[in-house]
Amino acid sequence: MSQRRFILALDQGTTSSRAMLFARSGNVIASAQREFAQHYPQPGWVEHDPADVWQSQLAVAQEVMRKAGAQASDIAAIGIANQRETTLLWDRKTGAPVGPAIVWQDRRTAAHCTRLIECGAQALIERKTGLRIDPYFSSTKLAWLLDSAPGLRARARNGELAFGTVDSWLVWQLSGGRRHVTDVSNAARTALFDIRTGAWDDELLALFDIPRAVLPEVVASSGAIAHTDAALFGAAIPITGVAGDQQASTFGQGCVEPGLVKNTYGTGLFMLMNTGAQPVASRHRLLTTIGWEFGGQRTYALEGAVFMGGAIVQWLRDGLGFIENAAEINALAAQCASSEGVVLAPAFAGLGAPYWDPYARGTLLGMTRGTGRAHIARAALEAIALQTVDVLDAMEADAGIAVSELRADGGASQSDLLMQIQADLLGRPVVRPSITETTALGAACLAGLGSGFWSSREEIAGEWPAARRFEPAMAAAERAMHIERWHRAIDRARAWESPADQTTSTV
Repeated sequence: MSQRRFILALDQGTTSSRAMLFARSGNVIASAQREFAQHYPQPGWVEHDPADVWQSQLAVAQEVMRKAGAQASDIAAIGIANQRETTLLWDRKTGAPVGPAIVWQDRRTAAHCTRLIECGAQALIERKTGLRIDPYFSSTKLAWLLDSAPGLRARARNGELAFGTVDSWLVWQLSGGRRHVTDVSNAARTALFDIRTGAWDDELLALFDIPRAVLPEVVASSGAIAHTDAALFGAAIPITGVAGDQQASTFGQGCVEPGLVKNTYGTGLFMLMNTGAQPVASRHRLLTTIGWEFGGQRTYALEGAVFMGGAIVQWLRDGLGFIENAAEINALAAQCASSEGVVLAPAFAGLGAPYWDPYARGTLLGMTRGTGRAHIARAALEAIALQTVDVLDAMEADAGIAVSELRADGGASQSDLLMQIQADLLGRPVVRPSITETTALGAACLAGLGSGFWSSREEIAGEWPAARRFEPAMAAAERAMHIERWHRAIDRARAWESPADQTTSTV
């Protein structure tokens, strides 16, 4: 395989598709990115066109190879990282979607989830899957899709339809419809998969009324998974790595030992702690999940998933017109030394960890006649950081581990102001690596291990490069005041709406 010089990483995200070529040294040789449309047909509904997801990902993969002058013969393997929980359903014969992709942020199944909770199903879900009952996960999304048009359930039972998260959709398309698979880390996010037995669970399938025939085969995160159709890149290329984006990021951050923690500052915020070979049950409303599996070894993680991270900045840009591009948030927020008591509780899509309240709504509090755009911009950055504080506090309590530092990645982690605010409000250092796009790096690492391009995960973890360390500079009393005010704002956001108000949520 000496002529195979590169690993191609495909990072399919919520708002864009990215591709990167990695050399054996771990350096990025070339990259490409393409945004695609977001669709909001009703309040609380978020959809993608499956064709946009596939075509944008294929386009950047081909573009990055052109940029590097690379042929298929230069690519040792492909690794895929994907937005998780987003749910697709398609025809096995034609490959045509039978509905939109329902995005992880979508809340249309809130009423279904409420009924399951009222029926006492939470204990079963938590015991087998490590998850909460929430519209975030794929199970109720899939049930909704199967009920969205007459005859779909019968077709699913007859084996005519295929369900998948975005990894399944991409592998299906890349392989020319030859492989219908998902890896364990993505299967673990469906609420249909027992994370301890490592298999689809009949009791869960019955609870959500999901036909087994619609499900993909579950494979390890690293190893022989599929080959691309030769027509796409000029020759077949092995696909040897697949993981959900946050698990891939955790691997890319070098968090390969129990107790290491990373937080990704993307559209949402996703903190994961490696807990080793055994799952740790959460007592503080976090998620117990699978990190990755290869070589017969399964690694578990604790996760705190927050829905609104960088999406808060997008709201300021697109919804309020405060800024023209996301980078301007830093200069605007830096115009004031503090938010002067303004607090933004960004529950625009409900609240994720550690609250899990789909009925909470975004709330802006503490304004006076002196409040300006800069105060609200700073409150937005503080909201990102304070949500992270809540999750890390819960994670330390669950794991019984005092976290000495937080490793940060994702687009918003490039903001020095946000990282300093984060360190101040956490009261501990935040470390940013030299490669902040660690999701793609993690996908590349898993593919490189699965193809023999790299020899060991210890070798990769040992090369984790820290670029900057942000030390806390805020007094403990001031930190406590910020956190207490934040929790008062969260209480008000949670009291804003009740299940009875959700007249548009249907199942």
